[in-house]
This record gives sequence, C-alpha cells and structure tokens, in this order.
Amino acid sequence: MHNDLVDAVEWAVQMGYANPDRVAIYGASYGGYAALVGATFTPELFCCAVDVVGPSNLVTFIRSIPPYWAPMLAILHKRVGNPDLEEAFLQSRSPLYLIDKIQIPLLIAQGANDPRVKQSESEQIVDALRTRGLEHEYLLFPDEGHGFAKPENRLRFYEAAERFLARHLGGASA
Repeated sequence: MHNDLVDAVEWAVQMGYANPDRVAIYGASYGGYAALVGATFTPELFCCAVDVVGPSNLVTFIRSIPPYWAPMLAILHKRVGNPDLEEAFLQSRSPLYLIDKIQIPLLIAQGANDPRVKQSESEQIVDALRTRGLEHEYLLFPDEGHGFAKPENRLRFYEAAERFLARHLGGASA
C-alpha cells in the first residue's frame, strides 16, 4: 500500500500539483502506521510526518490484541502476519526497526486509553527517536482512546499539527 502512496506523490509532483520539497505524510490508525512507514521506508520523499495512534511495531501491536478480539486477531494473522511464526517478516515491516532511516521531523499523538493501538506503540518509537536525537514532538492525551473525542483535545492536537506543518512545510499558523 505504501507503493500506492509513493505513486500518488510522484503523480502530484509530476502534474505540478505538489512541490516535491514540501510534501508531508499524515494519518491516523493505519494512516499513522503509513506515516511512520513513509518516514522510514521513503524518508527522502517527505519533509515531515504526522502519526496519530499508529502502530510502530507490528510484533508488539499484534501481540497486544486482547483475547476478546479473537476474530480480529485471526484476520491480522492472515492479512498482516503471525508474530509467533513470522516475527522477522513483521519486524522488516515495522518502522521501529528502521528508525535509523528517519531523516525528517515527526509529530506523534496518542491516546493513553487506546484499546486498539496501545500507548506503548508510540512510546517505543518516541524513546528510539529521543535516544537517537531525532527531531520529534510527542502529544499524549491521558483522557483519550483511539482518536480524540473531546473537543479541547482535538483543538490542542490540531493547533500543534498546524504549527508543526507550518514550520516544516512553510506557511503560517494561527
């Protein structure tokens, strides 16, 4: 799926719709994972990335699926991989294991009560970014889950995202 995103960026640049020096990648949940993949698999394509509740490590993400989500776990094992049988494969597709390829700033936002993508998914990559001295911002919302339901938290996130994108893409923010 990342190849489709790369193709779309290349098309938009080729058509003159996008400036190749000012392309960001931004997403939530799977889109957050896609933003982290963009920052690690094709860091030269993007000038910054915004990850909202995205998994950084497919092994720990899949292993954290609660027992009452057994049907979802079976689907993930089939579509993504089984960490008990394909750990190396899943690591090769996990942004956390490609942290050394990151060359762009990241904004990472997470809800502490997320039942789908645990806080530890963001904490792992933030710790790795900190250890390597890579530019990043981390927003943790202690009263949110898989996304931001409370208006004050949405506003806080979007204000931070607007400042982050303005700083790295150019332009103004309020």
